[in-house]
Amino acid sequence: MSRLRLLLLVCLAALVMSAAAWQRQLLYFPTHHDRSNGLTPWRDGGEVVGFARIVASPRNVWLMLHGNGGQASDRAYALPSFAAEDSVYILEYPGYGRRPGTPSKEALNRAAQQGYQLLRQQYPATPVCVVGESLGSGPACSLAAMVPPPDKIVLVAPFDKLHRVAQYHYWFLPVRLLLSDDWDNIKALKGYWGRVEIFGAREDEVIPEKFAKSLADSRPGTMFREIEGGHNDWSTPGRVSIRNP
Repeated sequence: MSRLRLLLLVCLAALVMSAAAWQRQLLYFPTHHDRSNGLTPWRDGGEVVGFARIVASPRNVWLMLHGNGGQASDRAYALPSFAAEDSVYILEYPGYGRRPGTPSKEALNRAAQQGYQLLRQQYPATPVCVVGESLGSGPACSLAAMVPPPDKIVLVAPFDKLHRVAQYHYWFLPVRLLLSDDWDNIKALKGYWGRVEIFGAREDEVIPEKFAKSLADSRPGTMFREIEGGHNDWSTPGRVSIRNP
């Protein structure tokens, strides 16, 4: 019996380790180049925590939480979707770009909270809003509980609950047991009374539009906009306009 228990423990440990490795491969695809793509490094002390387009006396300040691939400076393509008079700060996740650390739900949420607090301190009299792209909708929605909360939350190609998207792609696996980094955006937005705008892509095969629509339907008053194209086509000129109000 003791040998059987030991064998079961070994098998359980192997399963947990395999699940952790599978989860990292499934969720996080960082790159680590030095290109700024014309953006200004955003620093906290001596550490680069992101990249920004900074304008004088901005009408609004946006904190962008990007998707799971690449790094912050790769999101220069998103800037035309924002108003020219708004400043945009794109967070670098731990383990992405040159920022040290290892990506995880806890690490991304904590970095999002720190970045949000930095902007609130820097712009005390300016609306600070949040936009989440794809996987970034998870840490973006986590900021709904901050005090004060974001003035507006915009989500592009988001999900309602991350395990539902994973289960859609890996229907043959016990995803809920394997996926520990499981953001629940429905729960995160439940107590948020600010404006929420959601864009779902009609031909999205990565996070099908039905998950974005489910998130919008879970919260009365949410504005849902359907756009053409697939998961990575939202920045095509004219498709997504990120504004406050």
